[in-house]
Amino acid sequence: MSETSAVRELLLAELALAVRTTGALLEKATPELWNFRPMEEMRTVLELANHLTQIPLIDLAILKEQSQEEVHALEQALSASDAAHMRANMENGLTELSAYMSGLSDHDFLHKESKPFYGENGSTQAKWLIEIVTHAFHHRGQLFTYLKQSGLAITMFDLY
Repeated sequence: MSETSAVRELLLAELALAVRTTGALLEKATPELWNFRPMEEMRTVLELANHLTQIPLIDLAILKEQSQEEVHALEQALSASDAAHMRANMENGLTELSAYMSGLSDHDFLHKESKPFYGENGSTQAKWLIEIVTHAFHHRGQLFTYLKQSGLAITMFDLY
């Protein structure tokens, strides 16, 4: 295995951790918490959970240069109101994203650029994968905090 492939696999393993622990957090959230909003201008737990669990599939669509309309339609199609469907969305996204990234040659992973509909510049596939991992962990941290603020008994051990 090349060094590039090893780094790619480490990033995908970290994303798999985010997927697994997000699923576990969602299983602890009761439907009564879906409407909890820590502050007026923030998302509800349900809105945040949908956004978080859609990250692998939505970000994959964006890096594949799908249009804003196509990405928005995918977000709507993936919208769920229960933990099981959200968890399945994230697991399916991980599978599809992993297949895409693992299918790239080392050269393409490091040098092939794609441009999002919302940006002027493209990013390499490696940078996209780093962004997707950090995006997922950012919102997983938000979900953890929302659930803590709502009074749910969770600890840092729920993150590993």
